[in-house]
Amino acid sequence: MTEPSVINHIVAGPPAAGHRISFFRLGGIETLELTELYERAGRLALSLRELGIARGERIGILAANCLEWMLLDLAALRLGAVTVGFDPAKFATADPALLDRYRLQLLFTDRPDDARPDSPRVRALGDVVRMAAEQASGRVPPPVVYTPDDVTSLKLTSGSTGEPKTLTAGVGSIDSDLLAVQEMFAHGPDDNLFVFLPLSVLQQRYWMYSALRFGHDVTISTYEAAFPALRQIRPTVVMGVPGFFETAKKHIEAQAGGPASGSDDEARAAARRLFGDRIRYLWTGSAPASAGTLKFFDSVGLPIFEGYGLNETCIVAKNHPGAHRVGSVGRVLPGKQVLLDAEGVIHVRSDHPVCRGYEQAPPGVSGYVFGADGIVRTNDIGHFDEDGFLYIRGRADDVIVQDNGRKIVVRPIEEHMRTSPAIEECVVFCLKQTHLVAVVSPAGDTVGPEEEKAITEQLARTNAAFGAEEQIREVVVARGRFTVENGLLTSQLKPRRGRILDTYRSAVNDTQGSVHAA
Repeated sequence: MTEPSVINHIVAGPPAAGHRISFFRLGGIETLELTELYERAGRLALSLRELGIARGERIGILAANCLEWMLLDLAALRLGAVTVGFDPAKFATADPALLDRYRLQLLFTDRPDDARPDSPRVRALGDVVRMAAEQASGRVPPPVVYTPDDVTSLKLTSGSTGEPKTLTAGVGSIDSDLLAVQEMFAHGPDDNLFVFLPLSVLQQRYWMYSALRFGHDVTISTYEAAFPALRQIRPTVVMGVPGFFETAKKHIEAQAGGPASGSDDEARAAARRLFGDRIRYLWTGSAPASAGTLKFFDSVGLPIFEGYGLNETCIVAKNHPGAHRVGSVGRVLPGKQVLLDAEGVIHVRSDHPVCRGYEQAPPGVSGYVFGADGIVRTNDIGHFDEDGFLYIRGRADDVIVQDNGRKIVVRPIEEHMRTSPAIEECVVFCLKQTHLVAVVSPAGDTVGPEEEKAITEQLARTNAAFGAEEQIREVVVARGRFTVENGLLTSQLKPRRGRILDTYRSAVNDTQGSVHAA
């Protein structure tokens, strides 16, 4: 890495004046200058230091996105401490057992009933502002200098069952990703980056680091408040998962009179009403985006750039204004190398690896994913085109091997099913190794005759588009939509394939008809 460390630049001194961070809630917006955020985080760092938080020690945060979250994370950076973010959708309470399990010195929670006198290391999130205010203005913590191998965060994977796997995130990895993104997108003084996914995901905190280093605004919200926020804050960049943009697409089409009746001008106007009139580009990743969604946003004048990465690798490839090919996930970032094995499975080598293995994982998992030379086996199947753009075909685990030895990659089939407005998600199984069965999440809360007809028609279109051995024989219509709350989607809105199968196994094994309710 030839450029100076982004993280070291942030902790060395205050950011340039003139840029702001805002926190949007359904009840209003709280805004402060980045210089004030930095000063308050410094005072909070002093209070944490007085509580015994030293370099390398861990601070847990179980809370929805808010100012206190960012103050704690920045204070930890300025102490050399490690932030451990817990997704509120996955952790029901701030169980004191988390302290030992993740080696935490303190755990801050926005659930006041969890902060009890008998657990002094579990603190109410409301203490954060008071702790910062108790320190005299002008005092700063001792300087911290990071090496590329130093750790700033513990990542918890979004595993669908059991305890999450954990891995540490090194400074070199964070620096290289932020520098590569800045080279591609040139975020500057006129930008306001909008973030609404959980701050427990390290990459969502990247955009605060970017604001502090490169000088732009950033607005943080929650998923629930994202659409109302867009109409008020007029961002230039929106970071979202495909599910968010698919929901936005449906909203825009409804406002424009529907996919068939709305003119391009009407759709463009509806898109600007929803996203504001300053959008420079949309960023998506974390899960595959459908070709229809990508094409739609380009058609209404909101360029959307898809990328690819994992917790274990962070950003690997990204489309951007200088190199964009729809359907691909872009070209590989500087400092990363993608290697394909004989089966097309992607392996990633990094100049600055995120880490060298899981800290906590089931036996054998770390050795399967992380090679001795630091190469990460992603389990995704991909290929390059002649111009170096990377395409993801699916997961190796999702390749179905039928009893005749035929291998079927199910992702293209699932994506084709999802092109119907009646289908929000589709997951294909082959339990008997002889024929395919799809479980679909309906787009609405109820499924009547019209919806069943639309699903049946989509099944026919999909089967017509694929070969004889790739035919879906049956479709199980789920009892309501897949959601984060019912455990069938991850916090990144990816289907939890294993849990979906567990929920609908008996219906998948049922052979009562081509389309039937669970």
